[in-house]
Amino acid sequence: MFVLPEGLPLELTPLAFLVGKWSGTGIISYKAPGEEEPTDHEFTQQIEFAHDGQNALTYISSVKLSDASGVTLPSELGYWRVARPATDADHGPGLIPGVGEPDIKNHEDLEKLRTDQGYPIQVSTLHPGGVAELYNGFVKNARIDLASAHGVAFEGAKTYRHSTRMYGQVEGALLWVWDIAMPGGELKSHASARLERVE
Repeated sequence: MFVLPEGLPLELTPLAFLVGKWSGTGIISYKAPGEEEPTDHEFTQQIEFAHDGQNALTYISSVKLSDASGVTLPSELGYWRVARPATDADHGPGLIPGVGEPDIKNHEDLEKLRTDQGYPIQVSTLHPGGVAELYNGFVKNARIDLASAHGVAFEGAKTYRHSTRMYGQVEGALLWVWDIAMPGGELKSHASARLERVE
């Protein structure tokens, strides 16, 4: 039986199934030096979703190739939240504390955000190569669909044109797939993984 994480803010309950530490393996498809066509390469991954009582989950991902090279691939840091307009009770901008009571005080208030597609969510992700991404999407039951909405990058960073991601919990495991479109190209499978909860 699933138990809500202790202290999880009410508005994050649609994302509650993500909270915890996950570990597993996946496949990434890319064209290595000397290869004419992209090939699949196995990797190991650890992900942690956590919360500190605020209105967003923190996200960190670390990945290594499973071959003899053991190359550490780019990590990701981010925030996941249910999409809604900011109110006086929300902190910011900067370190300015919010004032007053939050608008979402009970399940009925939260339910007002639900659409036919599920609860709208927003994800911000930062990559060490100088790229920041914003995703819009929906969570419905234990499935999340995301599509890149905006991205910024430092000059000279390696970028792609568009990205979609899907996460889902199946028989207790966290499965995800990531498709990307390179500049001038269409969406193609990039990576996928199956992770088990470890904590």
